[in-house]
Amino acid sequence: MKNIKYNLASDSWGSEEISAINDVINSNRYTMGPKVKKFENEFAAHFNSDYAIMVNSGSSANLLMIASLFYSKKYDLKEGDEVIVPAVSWSTTYYPVDQYGLKLVFVDVDRDTLNISPEEIKKAISPKTKVIFAVNLLGNPCNFDELINICKKNNIILIEDNCESLGAKYQDKFTGTCGVMGSFSFFFSHHLQTMEGGMILTDDKNLYELCVSLRAHGWIRDLPDDNSIEKKTGNSFYDSFNFVTPGYGIRPLEMSGAIGSVQLQKMPFFISNRKKNASIFKSLFENEPNISIQQETGMSSWFGFSLLLTNKLSTFRDDLVDILMANNIECRPIVAGNFTKNPVIKLLNYDICGELSVSDEIDKNGFFVGNDFRDLKNEIHYLHKLIKDFEKNVL
Repeated sequence: MKNIKYNLASDSWGSEEISAINDVINSNRYTMGPKVKKFENEFAAHFNSDYAIMVNSGSSANLLMIASLFYSKKYDLKEGDEVIVPAVSWSTTYYPVDQYGLKLVFVDVDRDTLNISPEEIKKAISPKTKVIFAVNLLGNPCNFDELINICKKNNIILIEDNCESLGAKYQDKFTGTCGVMGSFSFFFSHHLQTMEGGMILTDDKNLYELCVSLRAHGWIRDLPDDNSIEKKTGNSFYDSFNFVTPGYGIRPLEMSGAIGSVQLQKMPFFISNRKKNASIFKSLFENEPNISIQQETGMSSWFGFSLLLTNKLSTFRDDLVDILMANNIECRPIVAGNFTKNPVIKLLNYDICGELSVSDEIDKNGFFVGNDFRDLKNEIHYLHKLIKDFEKNVL
């Protein structure tokens, strides 16, 4: 088994993706165009959402979600308002919040699901709380019944960072569509791979139109004539260069859209195989006395497999990671661990509500290994054997 190499991710492309790229080359249209629009329409339809906006990354999707809420008259988001976030997530969940003058309020996560704790959210709500930015971590849905009830009771906006959880479901509803908006990522290690790329889903027409404008310089060129932001003159000379929002240059490539359409057709196969791998992983690790694994809420799409060392193994994380890496098993922290431990935190406007004890435990004792569309039975058994051998040696 020593020849086994267990990577964090693998290439899911075939000849169909190469053919899609060649179609773009033959069309001589490389910038965002009809193939991006086609993928947006297919993506929205697949996830039962009214609108989809493709961008160049999941990070940019998070940026546009915050920006569109900030500029929407409907949602009345302003500088100094508070956004509740889980302490365990990726950096670009947080940065857009700070960049728009909003205050991050970090709360702890649930030890079993690794997602934001509804009980900790309740403690953090203040008169300035305007948004809960829920993160579906490592493929696992949040408890949206509780989150939606909290938001309705307190008049709070719910948005989702769903970059790690494409294809996951909570009570037959896809994650990324449970809040007002949801973001997706198509980076190499994610469920769908389009080189670079991201998507936003929403049912709100005004937010959709704001995102379309913000995505491309803040102009109205790409908006329909009956849009809710700015009335068009009907004269393309003026309408092509009429700027209405402080926008960005974060459009996707036409190649990424073409690849996305191909990858979306393969998504059921990808997700199905990830779940098969998860069944093997759970059967081996769910009853280990010194290891805690992520507990599924709803139907996870299993981005990766987290392991939290507990009890007698709780002080051996770094030693175990060294052993696994030396034996060709790639490991990473559980996303970014407790993000408030990062040096960048001193540059952000933030507060911490309550103790981040679970996030600290994840930061010190947790790691994750990869999952993808391949049959990883041998790799997962190899992982289990190495951990059990390590456990015998140190305990």
